[in-house]
Amino acid sequence: MQLTAKHQEYWSRNLKITITLLAIWFVVTYVIGFFARSLDFNFFGWPFYFWVGAQGALVVYVILIGYYARFMNRLDREYGVQEEEEA
Repeated sequence: MQLTAKHQEYWSRNLKITITLLAIWFVVTYVIGFFARSLDFNFFGWPFYFWVGAQGALVVYVILIGYYARFMNRLDREYGVQEEEEA
């Protein structure tokens, strides 16, 4: 089955946002987590590196999920492939 130019553009944009958000996820999970121990100062009564690992990363994950959902809903509407809403 040959994809049309419109389908290829849709999947290209989908792939770009997925790769970008996965790169952000990787940086937050591994890079910041790895270097967080050197951030040794108190933040709201807890060591900052603990806050980054326990709370900060979770906040970033929720923001990434929300952004992806909004972006994909907008992209689906733009290309006419949105899910039909039930009454």
